[in-house]
Amino acid sequence: MAKGVLSFPLTPFHDDGSLDPEGCRAHAAAQLATAPGAVFPACGTGEFFSLDEDEYRRVVTIAVEEADGRVPVVAGVGYGWAQAVRFARIAEEAGADALLVLPHYLVAAPQDGLVAQLERIAARTRLPLIAYQRGQVAFTADSVKRIAGIPNVIGLKDGHSDLDRLQRLTLAAPEGFLFFNGASTAEIQARAYATVGVPAYSSAVHAFAPEIANAFFTALQKEDLATVRTLLRDFYVPFVELRDRVPGYAVSLVKAAARLRGRPVGPVRAPLTDPSAADLADLKALLATGLDLVGASL
Repeated sequence: MAKGVLSFPLTPFHDDGSLDPEGCRAHAAAQLATAPGAVFPACGTGEFFSLDEDEYRRVVTIAVEEADGRVPVVAGVGYGWAQAVRFARIAEEAGADALLVLPHYLVAAPQDGLVAQLERIAARTRLPLIAYQRGQVAFTADSVKRIAGIPNVIGLKDGHSDLDRLQRLTLAAPEGFLFFNGASTAEIQARAYATVGVPAYSSAVHAFAPEIANAFFTALQKEDLATVRTLLRDFYVPFVELRDRVPGYAVSLVKAAARLRGRPVGPVRAPLTDPSAADLADLKALLATGLDLVGASL
C-alpha cells in the first residue's frame, strides 16, 4: 500500500439524496484508473456515517467489482462493535479484502475497552482489520502491543498527528505491523510522518484531482523537495485553510471539487452541507492553480 496514494472514494448521491450506483461505479473506475495503492470505499470521505446497510453493500460491491483484484479493497466499518460486525459481514460477502475500523460512536472509552472493541470485531470476521485512531480513540504503546497480538489486526491508521506519540507506537509494534498517515489532508504532514516510519498515507485530494495527488506522491518518493514545497505552499496549505472555514468541509469541499471537474458525485448528505457560493469560487480558483502546477486543467 505504500507504493501508491491510498484512494478514499466519494459516495455519489442524486440531487434528492438517494444513492447513485452508476455514479459510484464511474467514480470508482476513474479512481482505479490512476493506479492507487489501495481503495477504501465507504470510509470517512465516502460518508460511511450516512449510509444504511443496503447502500453500504452496493458501494462496497461496486468497488470490489471495479478493482477486480488489481489493488486491495478496504471497506470502512464502525459504530459499536455489534453494528461494526454487521457491516463487516456485508463487506466480507461483497468480496472486500480488509476492513478499516472507524472510531466508535460518541463516548470516550478506556484502553481496555478500545482493545476489546477490536477483539470482538476480529472474532466475528475472517477479514484483516486496520484500526483507525482519531477523535476519542487514541491507543497507548501498550495497547498497540495488545491489538497487534489479535490474529487478524494488521495495522493502525493515525489521525491525531502527534508524532512523539506515534513514534512510541511504531517502536512498540512488532515488525510487519502496518501504520498509515490518516491526517485530514495527509500530504501536509507526509514528510514528517515518514521520519517516524510511516510513509503510507491516504489522500482526499486524490478523489478529485489525482493528477495533483500523484504528482505530490512522485515528488516525495524522488525527494524532489522543490516540487513538494511548491505544491504544499501553493495548493495544499491554501486548501487546508479553506477546509478549516466550516466544519465538515473535509468531505464537502472534496465533493464540490469533484463536481467542478464534471464528476457526477452529487451533493453531501446532512448533517454535512455543500460549500457556500463564495467558498466554491475560492475552491475553483485554487483547483485551477493546483492543476496548472502539474500540467493539468479543469
